[in-house]
Amino acid sequence: MRTRVLYIILAIVLVSYYSCSVTDDDPGSTEIKFLLTDSPGEYQEVNIDIFAVHVIINDSVIELETNQGIYNILEYVNGRDTLLVEDEIPSGYLSQIRLILAEINTVMIDSVKYGLKTPSAQQSGLKLNVQQEFLPGIEYEFVIDFEADKSIVKTGNGKYILKPVIRVFTEATSGSIEGTIQPANARPLIMAINETNTTSTYADTTSGGFMIRGLTEGLYSLEIHPVEAFNDLILTGIEVFAGQITLIDTIHLQ
Repeated sequence: MRTRVLYIILAIVLVSYYSCSVTDDDPGSTEIKFLLTDSPGEYQEVNIDIFAVHVIINDSVIELETNQGIYNILEYVNGRDTLLVEDEIPSGYLSQIRLILAEINTVMIDSVKYGLKTPSAQQSGLKLNVQQEFLPGIEYEFVIDFEADKSIVKTGNGKYILKPVIRVFTEATSGSIEGTIQPANARPLIMAINETNTTSTYADTTSGGFMIRGLTEGLYSLEIHPVEAFNDLILTGIEVFAGQITLIDTIHLQ
């Protein structure tokens, strides 16, 4: 009888030890979101055919549940975005995001739609380095920002190539500059410049509103370059804080 009791106790101890070991090895899970936005260019449409989003976490490639489709990224400017991914992944070290495009990519210029030739290397995914530790139980949200004006290259024979220039940022660790420029028909290019980088956008042609997102904390100059009928303007000493929007008073161009 005593021997049988000892076996039962030993079995309980082994099961408890195994259960604890599995729990200790489990890294937990993290909620992740990817939003798509755009820094616009002088185009009527830029249609990007998104097939999949993968991440490399803990040296493993994970395919995420992706809202596949063709996105006119010019619809997602000046603070607007759309949800590409909402999924759950293991916690740990995220080293890279891979954005995989399909083949139906186009640009519209002067009401004419042109195919965007996509380099074959993109079939393995546009590689966006992140290098961030993901903790369990925390939701992480990333914004994937296509810079349309820099991403489309016109060739000598009148064709267009898609060579995506993309920024990835989190709004929790970056700031934004928001404002309005009048008159709206000035259609200005707006450039936020600090010591390390330049980020640009165009004001909305109807309202004159603009927002430049994903800026590192610090002091910026704002260069405004409207069409020829108006004068350029430079504003200095604009302070940007992580996780905040810096609002600029309405700018009136002469």
